[in-house]
Amino acid sequence: MPMVKESHYSFDETTSRLVQAIRDAGNTVFATIDQTAAAATASLALRPTTLIVFGNPKAGTALMQAFPLVGLDLPVKLLVWQDGDAVNVAYAPMSEVAARYGIAGMDPVLRAIDANLTTLTDFVASSPAARQGG
Repeated sequence: MPMVKESHYSFDETTSRLVQAIRDAGNTVFATIDQTAAAATASLALRPTTLIVFGNPKAGTALMQAFPLVGLDLPVKLLVWQDGDAVNVAYAPMSEVAARYGIAGMDPVLRAIDANLTTLTDFVASSPAARQGG
């Protein structure tokens, strides 16, 4: 089941903050896909929606070396979308991805990826006062 958190920022600011936080954490942003713009090329309307594709090749490669099919779900992704006034961020927990592919013996890597996803999404979902220490 995907994790969904509501951001305390606008759509554009949420996306920008996430991309910067991903980079600041030492990860690589492989792509930001503006799904709204893609829909517009087909003359279709879509609420503001962006997919951020990112990862840490050191961790991801270790998983794919041991379990090649996990490459279907790596690199990891964050989905940011606006629904009315709410801006949401969602991701698939790596622990659930691992269960899907029967990944065993990689618990430290899986925990690190899940912790990174939690930290990144909490950055935009926690209150500004909490991030500033009070």
